[in-house]
Parts: sequence; structure tokens; C-alpha cells
Amino acid sequence: MILERIIRRERATVAAVLGLITVACWAWLVPMARDMYGAMTGPSAWMMTDTWDGSHLLLLGAMWIVMMTGMMLPSAAPTLLVYAAAMRRRGAAGNVYAMAAGYVLVWVGFSAWAVLLQRVLSSWLLLSPMMTATTPVLSGGLLVLAGIYQFTPLKRMCVGSCSAPVVFLMRRWREGTAGAFRLGIEHGLFCLGCCWALMLLLFAGGIMNLAVIGAITAVVLFEKLTPMGGRSVRFSGAALVLLGGWVIRN
Repeated sequence: MILERIIRRERATVAAVLGLITVACWAWLVPMARDMYGAMTGPSAWMMTDTWDGSHLLLLGAMWIVMMTGMMLPSAAPTLLVYAAAMRRRGAAGNVYAMAAGYVLVWVGFSAWAVLLQRVLSSWLLLSPMMTATTPVLSGGLLVLAGIYQFTPLKRMCVGSCSAPVVFLMRRWREGTAGAFRLGIEHGLFCLGCCWALMLLLFAGGIMNLAVIGAITAVVLFEKLTPMGGRSVRFSGAALVLLGGWVIRN
């Protein structure tokens, strides 16, 4: 009984930390997005500049990192909580934070790539200062790409791994803090393989568009955390392809 109470308390602590990080990310994103589509007198001002200097790139990178963490960390919570319970029994509960750090590092790398892509699209005038696609071909093409990817074996493999925490941990288990960090990287790579095409839809609908951010987050959570998630990818894929085709024609 005592051990069970300790494990539950440890899981509650990890859940609280993950929740606080997620809330902090959204608390930073929401006012910024509202300002972007509102008065544009606050934090959005630095995002509207045409000057791509080092400071601007770092700020954009921070924006992407916070956004990816806020969107993706909740979907990793089940795996992290299962791992925390297992580590508590081994007397190494702190290793869960090393695993979480490895997971976030993957999305930091994706964020750096996204900033580079944003820079390229902006230089080609395919992305407006409001950080939305300037042509229906680009918006529709990204939707079609994301839809087609939903049908691929890689998508099914990655979403299957992300939605089965116990199976993932049993197959990939590593000891020690370094092992936990590497485990987090591996889990992050599976999640990246699952969600990268969906994340590109931010360029189609607006990088700081809260409706788009919320919709993508909801799809990710549904795919990874619900029993029907893995089987829903074909339906969402078909819907994205049809929507993309409609956007291109109109």
C-alpha cells in the first residue's frame, strides 16, 4: 500500500509538471496570436519585420519551440507517466525528466527546420508577413501532402508506437539517465514521424492562427490517445486530400 501511494504521488508530480509546462506554453502563445490578428501593437510586432537578422531568427525559433512543446508534450504524457511509475520502482524517478528533455529536443530540432522553411517561403513571397500562405496552390498542396501521408505505412507505424506506451517502453527500454534521454529522443522521433506533415499545415492556415493550432493539436491527441485514433488516419487523410483539392481549385 505504501509503495502504491508513493507511485501515485510520483505520477501526480510528473503530471503536474507536464501540465504546468503546457499551460505556460499556451499562456505565451495565446496573447501573441491574439495580438497578431488584433491590434498588432504587442509581441507580434517583431514577427512582422522583414529583417531576418540573428535576433529575429532566435525569437522565431523560440516561438516555434514553445508552440511545438505546447502542442506535442500533452500527447507524450501517457508514455512519460508509465515510465515515471516504472522508474519509481527502481528508485530513479528523476530519469523521467531526462526522457522528457530528449523528447522536447526532437521538437527543438523540428522548430529550427521550420524557421528555415519559413525563411525560404518568405523570401519566395509564398508566405505573407502575417505568416500565412499567399497562394491557394501552396495551402492546398500542403493539405494534400498531409492527407496522402496519412495513408503511408510510416504514418501507421509511428502512430502505433506513440499510442502504445507500454509496448514502446518494453521494446526500447534503456537503463540510466543517458538511456532515459535517448529513450525520449526515440519516442520524439516516432512522434515526429507521426505528426510532421500535420505541423506543416500551420503554413497553410497561419502559423499563429489559434484555430489552426487548436485543430492540429486536437487531431494529434485523438490519433495518439484514443482507441480509435490509429484507425482514424485514413478518414482524416481523405478529408485533407479533398479539402486540399477544393482549396487549389478555388
